[in-house]
Amino acid sequence: MLPVTPAEIEIHRQALTVLRRVLSQPDPCEGCALLLGRRLPAKADRHGPARRLWRLERIWPCLNVWEPAGERTHRFRLDPREQLQAQRWARWRHLEVLGAAHSHPAGAPTPSTTDLALTPGPTLMVILGRAANRCPPESGEAGRGAGNLAEGPLGCWWLSDRLEGCGARAAAASPLLWRMVE
Repeated sequence: MLPVTPAEIEIHRQALTVLRRVLSQPDPCEGCALLLGRRLPAKADRHGPARRLWRLERIWPCLNVWEPAGERTHRFRLDPREQLQAQRWARWRHLEVLGAAHSHPAGAPTPSTTDLALTPGPTLMVILGRAANRCPPESGEAGRGAGNLAEGPLGCWWLSDRLEGCGARAAAASPLLWRMVE
């Protein structure tokens, strides 16, 4: 059964802090992580129909294993073994892997053409980008001072599966609302 598109993502404050730190730590390379949480029952409120809410509660840090390693400044790949470990750990805690996150150390928090081509939908994708008025760190610079990647904008996306020519599949991205909760 395909997951239902969430209407909004809640991110716990602690998970948000960990997410920013994990994704910015490998700067100038792309950082990556898995997103663990819960799909909450849809609730109607006075503002309209029932909204599907997902709550992001934990971050599972992952190593970027993209090869060749020199391309990790603009590419990432999750180790499948880490994904299996995260799924087992989450299941024991009544959580699930809701999607993945990565950083764009030199760009905006929007899915790239490569992200869409290599990510099977449907899934949640969170991207940490560099603030528009900040330059990426110089070669060899750690980038952990004022204006570092951890302070950049965070984009939350729903990637749906769609057919391309010749039966190939690719993801289409739709922005999602997210908010921090205690």
